[in-house]
Amino acid sequence: MSSHGPILPGEPDEPAAPIGPAADGPGTPALVDWTVDLGSHEMLRRTHVLAALGSDWDPIAALRGEEEASELLYSGLNGEQQRLYDELVSAGVLPRRGGGHAAA
Repeated sequence: MSSHGPILPGEPDEPAAPIGPAADGPGTPALVDWTVDLGSHEMLRRTHVLAALGSDWDPIAALRGEEEASELLYSGLNGEQQRLYDELVSAGVLPRRGGGHAAA
């Protein structure tokens, strides 16, 4: 293992080797390689998000509501708006309506 890389699971614990220039004088610490694992923080963040949503949150109903809002947004277009919408769908910028999504 490189002395400048992170310690991976299963490798013996090794102190991180100083990197960069040597310390300027006595009592001045040298730079060290510092790695932060954000995996546990991400799990905590997800826990807080789900707690904020509450136990009665229904993801399927939320997706259906988004689909209904999208249908309403793109309904009643005039000719020029419809042409532009069709161009954006053909270019892959917007998804085609009623494309068999889970919420449909």
